[in-house]
Amino acid sequence: MFTGIVQSVATLEDVQDHQGIRTFVIHFEPGFCDELEIGASVAVDGVCLTVTELLSEVRVKFDVMLQSLNITTLSQYQKGDRVNVERAAKDGAEIGGHPLSGHVDFNTEVLDVRQVEDNYCIRFALPDAWKRYIFPKGYIALNGASLTLAEVDKQQGWFEVWLIPETRRMTTFEDKQAGSLINVEIERGTQVVVDTVRDTLQESLGELLPLFEKLLQQQGIDVDSLGQSAKALVNNDKED
Repeated sequence: MFTGIVQSVATLEDVQDHQGIRTFVIHFEPGFCDELEIGASVAVDGVCLTVTELLSEVRVKFDVMLQSLNITTLSQYQKGDRVNVERAAKDGAEIGGHPLSGHVDFNTEVLDVRQVEDNYCIRFALPDAWKRYIFPKGYIALNGASLTLAEVDKQQGWFEVWLIPETRRMTTFEDKQAGSLINVEIERGTQVVVDTVRDTLQESLGELLPLFEKLLQQQGIDVDSLGQSAKALVNNDKED
């Protein structure tokens, strides 16, 4: 598990392909690899990778499977590229962002980047298949960084996040521009609740579900937002 708090930026020192496996040699900042062992997990731009060889105190080798290359942006990386990295969280670690699995759901394109004083706002494309899990004020992981969704427009198909100076300093987001691709991991709690609510409605309403959705839309309500609301109520009960 990871916390979504990027610990450092690392550099791809070498990239090699062999029989469907891509091997990365990554150069980390001093101290990042302290007590790192073969078999340990490191999130690289949000993708959980396993250490296969320790080459030095700052150089580590990772092998990436074809499935990960197909889903994530790792298939496009080249020597010299910079990546966000985080060590796997230890038991009892403080979750500064939100829990991440390191299993990327999809990658998406940066549509626009704008700066307002010291703040960055980045707009991303929102694929139809994942719209039901994306809500304003909810969590999302972008290249391994836990961020809060600021605005979401499901009709036009985009979402936005804002970055404070510290996030920009500790990550590679300032390297990104329109057309850049970003790895996305949705928040698992939201996914579970939204799917549960939709399955329950499907079981209860059957063929009437599309009509129910249409009625909600006329009231400006997204049926999947019911799951998000239910999750918020559960969280509030726990806090009380």
